[in-house]
Amino acid sequence: MTESTGKINLLGLTRLEMEKFFESIGEKRFRAGQVMKWIHHFGVDNFDAMTNVGKALREKLQSRAEIRGPEVVSEDISTDGTRKWVVRVESGSCVETVYIPQGKRGTLCVSSQAGCALDCSFCSTGKQGFNSNLTAAEVIGQVWIANKSFGSVPATVDRAITNVVMMGMGEPLLNFDNVVAAMHLMMDDLGYGISKRRVTLSTSGVVPMIDELSKHIDVSLALSLHAPNDALRNQLVPINKKYPLKMLLESCRNYMSALGEKRVLTIEYTLLKDINDKPEHAIEMIELLKDTPCKVNLIPFNPFPHSGYERPSNNAIRRFQDLLHQAGFNVTVRTTRGEDIDAACGQLVGQVMDRTRRSERYIAVRELSADADVVQVASARN
Repeated sequence: MTESTGKINLLGLTRLEMEKFFESIGEKRFRAGQVMKWIHHFGVDNFDAMTNVGKALREKLQSRAEIRGPEVVSEDISTDGTRKWVVRVESGSCVETVYIPQGKRGTLCVSSQAGCALDCSFCSTGKQGFNSNLTAAEVIGQVWIANKSFGSVPATVDRAITNVVMMGMGEPLLNFDNVVAAMHLMMDDLGYGISKRRVTLSTSGVVPMIDELSKHIDVSLALSLHAPNDALRNQLVPINKKYPLKMLLESCRNYMSALGEKRVLTIEYTLLKDINDKPEHAIEMIELLKDTPCKVNLIPFNPFPHSGYERPSNNAIRRFQDLLHQAGFNVTVRTTRGEDIDAACGQLVGQVMDRTRRSERYIAVRELSADADVVQVASARN
């Protein structure tokens, strides 16, 4: 576990926050841009390396600030080129970050929480319970670490990381402020300069925070649907009991409409053998989504111990896909990547605190999640 130094960590500050920081120490606002470039474009974590920053300011920064990312515990590389980093955050837990190369695209799957409180029945992360929200520095720190590992510093036009998806461990909208701050840094030209169309937030359906999201940022949105009716979704994705499908899809449509562009919602649907993969489920899904501009990403289940679920047959997957195609939907089947290093979708586990403390935190958060006040609680920055 990394001990807190009491200094402000500049890694997680947005441009506006960085400018305010420099004003607070009696410096000009333009210094924010200089330092942000050193941090995010060049991967620098040592103020002495910032050659266009005067010695007096460097000394001031060393006494008041730091640039500290999560600690890298391990890095594994799959036979298919997928990479997985296990990083330790300040709470002492470990989270996982996955990089998936595909042609000219390189997608980084970023975690937002250590563990998860939503307990989706087919996800190994949810089985670990909830430990802590990641800070903005710990969220963007995953991009910072991956970017440096590819030798993408100094920043170049041909970047290894072209897309970022908030689809790792945790529910991003239950760590709202920190995730939004990190996504602003992903898109900022002084950060990583990634297009807003290439930064995607995935949610299981925290409706009040979807409603809030468009007031703060205009990233792409993905919905973890996994079932075409409320009865089945209540079993697979328990938060559906609080925010059922009609309410959820209306919120998603409002978010996409607020962007004011021709953007579509991404629907993520994990196919589970004999649970949600039958033709009648596809037909229900077609009816459910008929008024929602969307594309569908089918995800064959990736098994993990004691899950109780199985991967459907290839014939069942193709049949489901064909029914959606015939109804006019844009449908892809996600190729399983990184399975040999436990980096496939739904397999991210990390390493949380001891079982007793984990259970206490998990119960507390689940109780909060059942309360309307979860919006304010989840938005509090750590």
